[in-house]
Amino acid sequence: MNQEEFFKKITSHAKEYGFVFPSSDIYDGLSAVYDYGQNGVELKNNIRQYWWKAMVQMHENIVGVDAAIFMHPTVWKASGHVDAFNDPMIDNKDSKKRYRADVLVEDHIAKIEDKINKEVEKAKKRFGDAFDKEQFVSTNPRVVGYKQEIETISHCLYVAMENNDLADIKQLIEDLGIVCPISGSRNWTDVRQFNLMFATQMGSLAEGANEIYLRPETAQGIFVNYLNIQKTGRMKVPFGIAQTGKAFRNEIVARQFIFRMREFEQMEMQFFVRPGTELEWFKHWKEERLRWHLSLGIPAEKYRYHDHEKLAHYANAATDIEFEFPFGFKELEGIHSRTDFDLSSHSKFSGKKLQYFDPETNESYIPYVIETSIGLDRMFLAMLSHAYTEEKLEDGSERVVMKFPAALAPYKVAILPLVKKDGLPEKAREIMDQLTPDFMCQYEEKDSIGKRYRRQDAIGTPLCVTIDNQTLEDNTVTVRDRDTMEQIRVNADELYNIIRNKIAPKKI
Repeated sequence: MNQEEFFKKITSHAKEYGFVFPSSDIYDGLSAVYDYGQNGVELKNNIRQYWWKAMVQMHENIVGVDAAIFMHPTVWKASGHVDAFNDPMIDNKDSKKRYRADVLVEDHIAKIEDKINKEVEKAKKRFGDAFDKEQFVSTNPRVVGYKQEIETISHCLYVAMENNDLADIKQLIEDLGIVCPISGSRNWTDVRQFNLMFATQMGSLAEGANEIYLRPETAQGIFVNYLNIQKTGRMKVPFGIAQTGKAFRNEIVARQFIFRMREFEQMEMQFFVRPGTELEWFKHWKEERLRWHLSLGIPAEKYRYHDHEKLAHYANAATDIEFEFPFGFKELEGIHSRTDFDLSSHSKFSGKKLQYFDPETNESYIPYVIETSIGLDRMFLAMLSHAYTEEKLEDGSERVVMKFPAALAPYKVAILPLVKKDGLPEKAREIMDQLTPDFMCQYEEKDSIGKRYRRQDAIGTPLCVTIDNQTLEDNTVTVRDRDTMEQIRVNADELYNIIRNKIAPKKI
């Protein structure tokens, strides 16, 4: 099964089992907008809560905020979004399809990277255990040539983007012979800039309304509340402010399921530090955030750092934690050293002093900021991608199982009476009533026990508890493990501790 087929299976599974639906599905959907179903909303909430616990609950110098989506229009002028939040756009004249020009070039680079990977795979099969990947990619003439080609293209794109030279970006597309994926033609328009913010009006009458924007990021809500939180919380540098919430971007091309959407959710933390220490803290959070990802049990080879060559206007260092999605390595989380750009700019535009008096150095300064920003929807997709597993069992049958970390699974336990009679449903309900105040439980009594096990596997429930006639005699139940499918007999009174130990966040 190739990666494209694998990705199609994930998206199909997500809809079939209530994780993700196209928005307005009965009206044939809305492009690049999705709804989270009954299982998806639980998984999403669990990811969010696990991030919040790791970021806020486990750090006494990090607190939270929930800023409004609507903000004063000058916020976006001060942040640079009004003037600089653009993507280079290009249209194909034959297909009438619109693309991000830089993404077309990046996709071309990805195809060259695929060629390198194929050469590596062929060499691995040829040399077996003696294969040295690092030596091969640094000495094989064909691979070295591909790497040099990537470096040349990347540099040309970086320079053109840095200089906002739209003509050079189009020339690069033409020189590389990039074709439209739909029409296959090279009949391109000129490249133009496209602002990504959604604008709307606030006011009772259209003629008297003020133009405002749906926020394109959650970070600015933190910056404009910096002084409120620092003073009311008596926070001392270094300290952080965390936030989760919706953001909106009018993407030119939104694609790859929930990876790139027009309405999405971010989990961000802005960490305020003393000027001159920002690069040390940047290194700290770069390592700390990767440790958080690895704590979920996903193999380290599924992640990699990508240090930015082209920096945003506010940054003096930036890196991405990339995850290997079914369509390749893509950004999952960004860590940025934002300097004092944001607070300085808001101080200038608002006329308010946003300085901090440091009692240790006896001086006032505008703090520098280290940002960690992760897309909750992308994290959701990463978990779906990693968890989806097809297994062939000893009896020749197959099952699809979502191997989520137990702490993140939508439901922690399924309560299953063996049959719908003989008092078993009543006993099952009694056990469930004891567990539901503390755990997400699902009750099922329809179909054979085997079919019910398979349904719970497909949504990733870590434990299934089966109630049978023996339960009525001695209060014991059968507990089945999702991953191993092993079954043990325990007293029903032990269930609480068994489930608690299985799903405890400290386990991951």
